Amino acid sequence: MSNSKSHTAMNRRQALLLPATAGLGAALAQTAKASDSTKTAAHQAPGNCSTPRSAVAKTQYGSVRGYVDAGTFTFKGIPYGQDTSGENRWLPAKPPKPWEGEYPALVYGANCPQRLHDYTAIEQSFLQDWDDGYMSENMLKLNVWTSSLTGKRPVMVYFHGGGFTFGSSYELPSQEGAQMARHHDVVVVTVNHRLNILGFFDVSEIGGPAYADSVNAGMTDLVASLRWVRDNIANFGGDPDKVMIYGQSGGGSKVTCLMGMPSAAGLLHRASVQSGGGGNPPSAEQSRELSRQIMKELGLAPNDLASLQKMEWSKLNAAANAAAAKINGPAPRSLGMGSPAGSTPRVGMGPTLDSRVVTMRSFYEGAPEISRNVPMLIGSVSEEGNRMSSKPTEAEWHATLAGTVGEAKASALIAAMKKEHPEKSIRTLSYGVSGLLVRNNVTRMARMKYELKGAPVYQYYFTWQAPMLEDAGAWHTAELAFCFDNTKRCEQGTGNTPEAQALAMKMATAWANFARSGNPSQPGLTWTPTDPTRCQTMVFDNHCRMVDDPEGEVRKILLA
Repeated sequence: MSNSKSHTAMNRRQALLLPATAGLGAALAQTAKASDSTKTAAHQAPGNCSTPRSAVAKTQYGSVRGYVDAGTFTFKGIPYGQDTSGENRWLPAKPPKPWEGEYPALVYGANCPQRLHDYTAIEQSFLQDWDDGYMSENMLKLNVWTSSLTGKRPVMVYFHGGGFTFGSSYELPSQEGAQMARHHDVVVVTVNHRLNILGFFDVSEIGGPAYADSVNAGMTDLVASLRWVRDNIANFGGDPDKVMIYGQSGGGSKVTCLMGMPSAAGLLHRASVQSGGGGNPPSAEQSRELSRQIMKELGLAPNDLASLQKMEWSKLNAAANAAAAKINGPAPRSLGMGSPAGSTPRVGMGPTLDSRVVTMRSFYEGAPEISRNVPMLIGSVSEEGNRMSSKPTEAEWHATLAGTVGEAKASALIAAMKKEHPEKSIRTLSYGVSGLLVRNNVTRMARMKYELKGAPVYQYYFTWQAPMLEDAGAWHTAELAFCFDNTKRCEQGTGNTPEAQALAMKMATAWANFARSGNPSQPGLTWTPTDPTRCQTMVFDNHCRMVDDPEGEVRKILLA
């Protein structure tokens, strides 16, 4: 791909990786209204927003007051842990302190401190419609959408992308759960947690035994959120015995990591991994060495925990980045999506194989036995490498590829991609190389799951080409507007066309059915499990269909 003027924004984006049903016509006929802010109600369906006395739910820490929007109960910013600042930095999440009266669960909670978008990638910012929100270390909050506070509906717990360093439960408008609760009879939960150096810093040598799990605090936050779901979701009309976890990009990596964590066993019953997963975390010794180097960068004594607890986040983050760069050295040349199998782990702000919290490189070295009976849904999109500021000619594209994979493979790959998709421009095809890499990762993880001979694994491939701008394709995160049934809320990327609405109904129904039963099939659209021989895959496009190993011959060129 050609050089970009928005290198910082793309580094941020790259870090993200590590049949019609009954009632469709009626649902599509309802006029929807868009919202410009993810921090307020979406108001996507007809009806009034109200704050009735009935919008009060009980938790084990106290009652929470939400609101009702077009029949959907919404609770935002519910605490599942205490403030993590000061003396609570890097300690396991502490349960919320019980409160008197009603907690106003009316707006989203703060995001973990992080590097913000620079918004120089104007076209991409338009399509994805990011919202940075506000930041605080008091960020252990979650959000709940439900159609009723009684009943036993399947629960869909979504973990946001952004690698393990940035992002939030409301960074993208696609992640809002009202439509799923409103039209698909599920309870949706989204979560904020500790990220970057606040969530993944080994201070065990600095602070002692109380900090034994500090290097994976961001992951133990997610376990704490799942325990909150187990203990409280029945009061929101959810079934604690039917909990699906799902995540896109870095969120997919959170899902695969959780599936191998002993502390998460029994808290999840289905899992969906979307355009991510199967990370290669460093060893405990690697992360201890990183911590020592960070202390040197900060000019602190090896045991100066007090200074760390008081220090402003940006200074900590800068030291962490500098220390990681010194230890890792230059990144090897790659096409930019994920760690190649067999590569040496690189240190950074993410999970660590500490043999306590994280006990295996889940879906990198193999599928974890402890979740063998958890059905999985795994997939990706066709233009994972979309960078709207990149507009290479074919010669420029070829030169970039050849510099990474060699002249012969670059020529073979471009020829095969042009033959497979003569309808796509060179610009769109160039975005698809990363899509092929992620397809290879999807099939690798699916094979690992299949070889456990436990619960089934289902593959999907999202290829719907956006009608907005030109050549955007199906970019990284594009499927979220559809599996959350949010094409109106995300109309800057979807156009909210009739085709987009129809596809969203099919995808959202599939995700809800998977949460409900472990099988994503629906009337008129049977989705069969995959196996390593045929790689049966549901292709989501204007014509949804099962295909054996889509892009199979092309993606295998990258494996040669």
